[in-house]
Amino acid sequence: MPETRFAEAAQAIQQADALLITAGAGMGVDSGLPDFRGKDGFWEAYPPYRHLGLQFHELANPNWFHRDPALAWGFYGHRLSLYRSARPHPGFDILKRWADTRPRGGFVYTSNVDGQFQKAGFDADSVAECHGSIHWLQCLESCGQQPFPSTPYAVRVEETTMRAVGPFPTCPSCGCLARPNVLMFADWAWDGSQSRAQEIRLATWLDTVRGGRLVAVECGAGTAIPTVRHMGEALCSETGGMLIRINVREPQTPVRLQAMALACGAREALERLEALVG
Repeated sequence: MPETRFAEAAQAIQQADALLITAGAGMGVDSGLPDFRGKDGFWEAYPPYRHLGLQFHELANPNWFHRDPALAWGFYGHRLSLYRSARPHPGFDILKRWADTRPRGGFVYTSNVDGQFQKAGFDADSVAECHGSIHWLQCLESCGQQPFPSTPYAVRVEETTMRAVGPFPTCPSCGCLARPNVLMFADWAWDGSQSRAQEIRLATWLDTVRGGRLVAVECGAGTAIPTVRHMGEALCSETGGMLIRINVREPQTPVRLQAMALACGAREALERLEALVG
């Protein structure tokens, strides 16, 4: 990767009035988190599901909580434990320093449900999680209870079978089974109220940025589920901002935007940029 491209990206960050950070699963890889890319990648992370012939998109379905809660909570309970124990890699600290030193601040928009930005010290009111968060739960029966923290709950998982051992988390209002407040596939019952409130805060922040120089730094957002890519592109197009796309496999950028591509992993690219941003 030519050093001149990193120098140009670093200069854009230095001159930015505001920093929009957008992130997909590739942001967490350097923290030891799986990105579930392809069925083989998913099965390498979770071998028991290979024997069941179940892929990520088949398991990440709310119907399992009705049909087989032990299977459903085995999958999400293991991920909850993994995300709780994960330590954000140094790239998160770099992004936070950049955001904190921009005249109009920064905001995070992510499809990751792992809560790593908050763990790295980002203000929760400056993070929008478009697919929800595994650190929050909701009632499976939609009784009217608002999403509630998963903090009091620990789910024990038998890792040879990836099945959870009860008791499972329950709704504090009605006592029915709880599920993660995460947008799954074919998920018509997801309570997106928290994500909508976060996106309203993002829109309010963007209003304060208008007229300034916005730079969007995108880390590890792929095309398989392109929500994050599309959001960053749309906001840069709307505000005249600059997009810096960091993606080791899919760095391509639209010709209609001010954009540059860095074909690297998130941590490597951020550390190289930090050496130039100073």
